Amino acid sequence: MAWNQPGNDGQDRDPWGSGNKGGNSGGNKGGRKRGAYDLDDLFRKLGSKLGGNKGGGDGDNKQPSQISGRLGMLALAAIVVVWAGSGFYTIKESDRGVVLRFGEYSGIVGPGLNWKPTFIDKVIPVNVETVREQATNGMMLTSDENVIRVEMNVQYRVTDPAQYLFSVTNPDNSLRQALDSAVRGVIGQSAMEQVLTTNRAFIRDVTQKELEATIAPYKMGITLLDVNFQAARPPEDVKAAFDDVIAAREEEQKTIREAHAYRNEVLPLAKGNAQRLIEEAEAYKASVVFKAEGEVASFAKMLPEYRAAPEITRERLYIDTMERVLSNTRKVIANDKSNSMLVLPLDQIMRNNGEGAQAPKVSPSARMATPNNNSSSYGATPAQPNNTVRGDAVRVGRQ
Repeated sequence: MAWNQPGNDGQDRDPWGSGNKGGNSGGNKGGRKRGAYDLDDLFRKLGSKLGGNKGGGDGDNKQPSQISGRLGMLALAAIVVVWAGSGFYTIKESDRGVVLRFGEYSGIVGPGLNWKPTFIDKVIPVNVETVREQATNGMMLTSDENVIRVEMNVQYRVTDPAQYLFSVTNPDNSLRQALDSAVRGVIGQSAMEQVLTTNRAFIRDVTQKELEATIAPYKMGITLLDVNFQAARPPEDVKAAFDDVIAAREEEQKTIREAHAYRNEVLPLAKGNAQRLIEEAEAYKASVVFKAEGEVASFAKMLPEYRAAPEITRERLYIDTMERVLSNTRKVIANDKSNSMLVLPLDQIMRNNGEGAQAPKVSPSARMATPNNNSSSYGATPAQPNNTVRGDAVRVGRQ
C-alpha cells in the first residue's frame, strides 16, 4: 500500500513515520503491516541517490523500472568484461596453437600472449620442438626361414600441427604401426646372419626409406629424424652357436688386420730392395757396355799395328795377357823347357811373410819328378808378388 493514499491528510508523507507527532504508531491508518522499511521506500531512496526524478506523481512510479534497466546494463557490462578477459591465453615457446572457430580449422598462432573470443574460438597447443620416439619389437621371420627378435625405434618431430591433429585419428599410433610393418618387410628380405652381423647399417637405412614412403600419403605433419637399430638376437636355443660364430668372425677380422699391418711393413722394404737391385743391374749393364766399348776402341786402335807387323803384335798381346793373368793367381808353375815343373804355393809364402815368419821350404812332394831327374826352377819366391787374388787355377807356361 502506498504511503500517500487519500484521506490520510498527509500525515503519512514521511516514510519513516516522522509525521506522527503524537508518538502513536497506530496513526498510520493505511495499514502498513510490514513497518517502516517498505519495498517502495527502498526503491525510492535508491532512485534518489542515483540521480532520479525527485518529483512526485508519475515520476515516482517510473523509478523502479529505470533502476532495473540500469542494473541490467551494469550486469551486462560486467559479463562483457569477464568474457573479454577470459579470452587471453599464452602459447609456450616450444608450442604452436591450432585455432578452431566453431569447430573448423581457422589458423595457427605463434608463441606468446594471444586473445581469442571465448565460446567462439578454441586453441589447441601442439609441441613442435620436442623430439618424440616410437619403438617396435618382436619375433620376425628372415628370408632364410629363421626367427630372430628385433628391436628398433624411430625419432621424429611435429612440423605441421594442423596435419598432425586432423589428417589421421592417432598419428603416433599410426607411425608405430607403419614402423612395425617396415621393419618386418626389410627383415623378411634379409638373411639371419646379415641381420645379426654385417648388414645392420644397411637394414637401418632401408627401413627409414620404407617408413618415409609409407607415411608420406597420409600427410601426418611429422618429419623423421632417425631410425635406430637397437638389438637383434637369435632365439635362446641357438644363441650359444651364434655367439661362437660372431667370435670367430671377430677373430677373422683381427687376423686380417694383422696381415694388412705385416704387408704394410714388408712391402715397402721389398720394393726398396727391388729398386736397389734394378739400379745395381742398370749400373752393371752400363759398366759392361762402357768396358766393351773401350775394348772395341782399343782393338780398333791396335788394328793398324797388327796389319803392319802381325807377328810382333801377336807376341806382345800374348805377353801382356799372360802377365795380367798370372799376376792374379795363387800358384805359379815354372818350366824350363824340360819335363820337370815346380809348383810354388805363393799364398802361404805371402801369408808367412806378412806375419814376419821364415818362408817355408818347398816340400819334396811338391816337385814332380821326371825320368832323367833333371829339375830347375826360376827361384824360390817371385821378385814382386801381387796381392790381388783371382783364383786357384793352374797356369802352365809355353814350352
